[in-house]
Amino acid sequence: MADPNRRNPAWAMGSTSWLIIAAVFAVLVVPGAWWTTDVLEADNDFCNSCHLPSGTPLHKEIREGYDVRPPSSLAARHGGLVLPDRPDTPNFRCIDCHGGVGPLGRARIKLLSAKDTFLYLTGRFEDPEKMSWPLWDADCRQCHENFREKGEGFDGEAFHDMPQHNVDLGVDCVECHAVHDAETDPDLWFLKTDAVIARCAQCHIEYADEPDPGRVTKTR
Repeated sequence: MADPNRRNPAWAMGSTSWLIIAAVFAVLVVPGAWWTTDVLEADNDFCNSCHLPSGTPLHKEIREGYDVRPPSSLAARHGGLVLPDRPDTPNFRCIDCHGGVGPLGRARIKLLSAKDTFLYLTGRFEDPEKMSWPLWDADCRQCHENFREKGEGFDGEAFHDMPQHNVDLGVDCVECHAVHDAETDPDLWFLKTDAVIARCAQCHIEYADEPDPGRVTKTR
């Protein structure tokens, strides 16, 4: 009588073959795809090369806002920058902010890109109204490890000088700094007043009915 616990040799051989195929895929295909996407993402035009079912280029409004001069958003301000320490590609690129920092950050972005690519190829992709995975502070701190001195005429303690904001509270950069929103003030570090007041009001009840939004945004 056959032992019911004994594995079928044919099945075992088939499973081994699949494991070998998966290993070869992981060793050869994944690094190649990773490198290829790195090269493609270095070109801003690649980020808009796909077209939605309506025929509209992907991220059309975002790209138009990014290219506008003089800049009317934080993203456009970055778009007009030249990086002197990168002579081969001196102009600021989309991927410089959206590429992810470190192995975990890069893997996170690659995973999201793979998901979006799958949805696009299957005809189920829509231009997102907001980021599924917002930027991490590490993405901003690539360049902004230190912050400017507080604004002229402001005598109080600046937001970024207070450790309870930067360390204890854990406020993310993108909670206050609207990147692609054109309804922000360049003189106030492209802060979006409503978002800043709402964030402050979570801890400071006096900001819940803030009569002077400038008092909040001028604190850097």
